[in-house]
Amino acid sequence: MAKPSKPTTDSAHHLTRVSASVDELLQAAQERADQSFETGRTILTCKGAALDDGVKTLREKGFRIADARDFEHQAIVTEALGDADAVVFPEIGALLGCGAKCLEHGLTPHHEIPPESPFEAIEPEYFVFAGDTANDYLRGFMRAVETITRDLGGQRQEQELQPEVLGVTWGLAACKVPDSCRSGVGIRVAILDTGLDLNHPDFAGRSITGKSFVGQPVQDGNSHGTHTTGTATGTKTPPGSTPRYGIAFRSQIFAGKVLTNAGSGSTATVLAGMNWAIAQRCAVISMSLGAQSPVQAAFTAAGQAALAAGCLMIAAAGNASAQTGAPANSPTIMSIAALDPNLSPSSFSNFGKIELAAPGRDVFSSVPLPRRYAIYSGTSMAAPHVAGVAALWAETNASLRGQALWNKLMATAKTLPFAPARVGKGLVQAP
Repeated sequence: MAKPSKPTTDSAHHLTRVSASVDELLQAAQERADQSFETGRTILTCKGAALDDGVKTLREKGFRIADARDFEHQAIVTEALGDADAVVFPEIGALLGCGAKCLEHGLTPHHEIPPESPFEAIEPEYFVFAGDTANDYLRGFMRAVETITRDLGGQRQEQELQPEVLGVTWGLAACKVPDSCRSGVGIRVAILDTGLDLNHPDFAGRSITGKSFVGQPVQDGNSHGTHTTGTATGTKTPPGSTPRYGIAFRSQIFAGKVLTNAGSGSTATVLAGMNWAIAQRCAVISMSLGAQSPVQAAFTAAGQAALAAGCLMIAAAGNASAQTGAPANSPTIMSIAALDPNLSPSSFSNFGKIELAAPGRDVFSSVPLPRRYAIYSGTSMAAPHVAGVAALWAETNASLRGQALWNKLMATAKTLPFAPARVGKGLVQAP
C-alpha cells in the first residue's frame, strides 16, 4: 500500500497524480485551456498475462505502486492512494500512471513501445461523462461543470409524469418483460454510474452493495444513477398507480459510483469500477456513460476480462448522433442504441458499432427523493433495459454467462427494419 501523501513542489506531478480527484483534474484542464478531454494521466495496458512484468518494469523505474488487491473487494479508495505513482487494476491487466512520472520515463502515447515491453498500449486517460455528453462540452470544461447537472445525458428530457398511467412502462412492454416469469433472483447486476439513492423506498429490503471510486458517498446526488438502476433492477410493484418500471426486481444490486454528483469521471474511475465488478463476479455490468475518445485498449481488455470471468459489460452508445463512443466502441463491450416508442432509432442515438437497441426515449424510472420518479431520454436509458433483460436470461441457465449470455441476447432480439449500424440485431427481448 502506498504511504500517505507528502507535499510536493512538482506541480506537474501534483496535477497528474493518481490520487487526484476528478474535480482537481477538471480544474487543471480548465487552467491549461485543454479541449482534448485528456486528464494528463496515462493508462498502460499489459500484453496478455504480462501484468506482473508490467508492474516490475514500473518498479524498476522508481514508480511507487498501489494495487486494487490492497483494498477490500478490490474497491479502490482514491483518497488512500497516497503518494503512489501508479495503480494496478489486476482483473483487467491495466494500470493508471501519474502523467508527469510517465513522461519522465518515456511512457506516453507519443513514445514508441519497444517490442520487448510488457505493455500492449500506452494511452491518454480521458474524462468520462454520464450519457456520453462529451460533444456537448467542446466549448470548454467550465461549461461542462456548470451545466452537466442541467443537461446530463445529452438528450435527457424531463417531462410531467402521468400519474393515471397503470401497468408497465412502454419500454418494459416493448421488451416483453411483463410476459416473463423471471425476476433476476440470484444474479449480481452492477450499475456503474453516479450512485444510487439508498433511501428510496422502492429499493427498501433489497440486497445492495455500494462502492464509490470518486471520493464521494455512494448516495446519488445527481439522479442519473438512480434512474438507470431503477430500469435495470427496480421494483416490480411500485406504490399506488405508479407503473412497473424495473426489470430484474430480485437481482442483487452492486452500485458502483464511478461518476461524481456532477456526472463526470475519468477512464480510471470507470476502470476501477469495472475491476471491482469483475472481482465481485457480477454477471451483468451496465454503464450509461461515455468518453470523447477512440477505442481504448484498457476498456477492450476490461471487456475481455469480464467475458472470461463470466461477466457481460453493456454500455450506452452515446447521444451525439455520431459514431459510437467509448467504452461502447470496444469490441468486447456490448453497445446499445436508443429507440423511440414507435421502435424507430432515436434521433440522438449514436451509430456504427451497435449490438442491440432498447427503449431510450421518454423512459419512466426512479430518481432520488423527494421526486421519486422522472422521465428521461438517452442511450443512458436504453442500456439498463438490456442489462435488466440480461439478468433475466442469466437466471434461466447458469451456463448463460459471459460470451454465452451475449450470444443469447443477440439471438433472441426482435428484428427491426433498420440498418444494423443503427439498431444492431434489433430490440432486446426478455425470456
